[in-house]
Amino acid sequence: MFGFYRVASAVNKTIVANPQKNAEEILALVNEAHAKKVSVVVFPELTLTGYTASDLFLNQTLLASQNESLSYILKNIEEMDTVVIVGIILLEADRLYNCAAVLQRGEILGIVPKSYLPNHKEFYEKRQFVSGRDIVRTTTELFGKEIPFGVDLLFTDTKDMTFGIEICEDLWAVTPPSNHMASNGANLLFNLSASNELIGKHEYREELVRTQSARCMAAYVYSSAGVGESTTDTVYGGHALICEYGSTLVENERFSLENSLITADVDLERLRWLRINESSYSDGRRKKTRTVKLGALPQTGEVQREIDPAPFVPSRYADKKHRCDEIVHIQAHGLIKRMAHARIQKALIGISGGLDSTLALLSVHRAFEMMGWDSKDIIAVTMPGFGTTSRTKSNAVKLCKALGVTLKEVDITEISRKEFEAIAHDPEELSVTYENVQARARTSILMNMANKVGGLVVGTGDLSEIALGWSTYNGDHMSMYALNSGIPKTLIQYIIEYYKSNEKIADIIADILDTPISPELLPHNEDEIVQETENIVGPYALHDFFLYHFIKYGAKPDKIRYLALKAFGTQYDEQTVSRWLRVFLKRFFTQQFKRSCMPDGPKVGTVSLSPRADWKMPSDADVEIWLQMLEEGE
Repeated sequence: MFGFYRVASAVNKTIVANPQKNAEEILALVNEAHAKKVSVVVFPELTLTGYTASDLFLNQTLLASQNESLSYILKNIEEMDTVVIVGIILLEADRLYNCAAVLQRGEILGIVPKSYLPNHKEFYEKRQFVSGRDIVRTTTELFGKEIPFGVDLLFTDTKDMTFGIEICEDLWAVTPPSNHMASNGANLLFNLSASNELIGKHEYREELVRTQSARCMAAYVYSSAGVGESTTDTVYGGHALICEYGSTLVENERFSLENSLITADVDLERLRWLRINESSYSDGRRKKTRTVKLGALPQTGEVQREIDPAPFVPSRYADKKHRCDEIVHIQAHGLIKRMAHARIQKALIGISGGLDSTLALLSVHRAFEMMGWDSKDIIAVTMPGFGTTSRTKSNAVKLCKALGVTLKEVDITEISRKEFEAIAHDPEELSVTYENVQARARTSILMNMANKVGGLVVGTGDLSEIALGWSTYNGDHMSMYALNSGIPKTLIQYIIEYYKSNEKIADIIADILDTPISPELLPHNEDEIVQETENIVGPYALHDFFLYHFIKYGAKPDKIRYLALKAFGTQYDEQTVSRWLRVFLKRFFTQQFKRSCMPDGPKVGTVSLSPRADWKMPSDADVEIWLQMLEEGE
């Protein structure tokens, strides 16, 4: 469903050199995986014999017993769609290979030998095995059948899944085989391993698997030998991991005395399109590979995975200070470079008491602190109009005074009335003209004041507003440097909350965060805001979610809706999500003309809508097929 596949890492109870008993434990876990509708399950290295059998690998009896047990497993999975990857020893051309066998519905679909054999310290695999990198034959015979054999094998369902296999040391090599597998289209990687436990090794192992999944832009499923292995010289903990594009989705508890199975639903469609959208993946050097087609896979049904409702916001609170400092530094240094290059010493900013202008002011203030510049050269201009409430104006004034910046006030009501008169607009007609006259008046004042004092106008509009076109063309849409243009609304709220740690402004920040989001362009009602943005265009939490999935990997509207319903749970029903997704799509397409001429501003996260950076789109592109797909999926 929507490119999700359920995968599993299994660690079976092992008895070294007893393939038949190991086969029983393997089948118990295979049955569990099949019952959970797992598409592919991977087991540890040399699953049937145990990794630590050592010179017993050179004994004919162990090999014969292993093959009997493998045949037993095949007979017991004839009715199963789940793909099973187990570790075996293979005798081919009078050489022994450490291999992974791919099984489905009672057949061996392919056998992949290990490329890199460790032969140092506690590992001495070259004593028994040879590398599969130099094999000559492309098939091997087992159980009277010719089976694809080689390190060049990839396995695909011809839809969204293509997987490759590496074995233990392969991952630790300078150039892991998975690099080449990924370059050839593998978006899912499996590793059968026997990595022993040493102090701190499991943390490094997790980091290795996780970072390789990021480098390959893939999901990576890892299974390592468990405590049943021999403890003559080493101890094995049975480490199981499932990672996706740099994130660990699930990890087991090591040192279990029982069978262990972990599962995760990986989004392979997303990974395929991330490669197209985000990297130099297409420049990767491709090697010749062979593709083996899989049979039908289990239908997973409902996706069992947590979907982050705030993808732009750091998920771990412990990262907050670090992330917020990093964002503010990006903003500050962008502004510093722009002002220094232009030899400008003053920054002008329209301050309203809202979220965006608050963050912009705080970041400008941080930039001036870094450079030792006089904060009085930050000119904050409050421009009350017909809708300005005492609450927002008061917060703006108090914040400016607390930061020690220069505060100026220019009332725009009379200026706006003169504009109404000039264009023959009835001031009682509260139309878009009524609103935009005020927005353009404010921008004009800032631009002209900047000319007068030799300053730079800092824009405050954020990424969410840019996506929706929620700005007045050549009004708040325009500035000399758009400081917030790379930060969505949900992240702005997160960063501003971070500033509550500053006792001097904590109470002001708290009230700004508690104030409804509004442009305050319509007349207030007894000093209360009547124009709440989220009642007009929809919740920013939803729009930021839509924006992330739409831009990041080009997700289809029906998938975005499905993910949103999972992410937000009971907070929004399907009708509500569909309604605001339509609004998002329509506004995103119709408002591109504003993005085509937006001012410079620093990119902060992985999503930007600058026409000079991440997003190039014609202003007259048609939204019809996206809306049609959304409606067809309802």
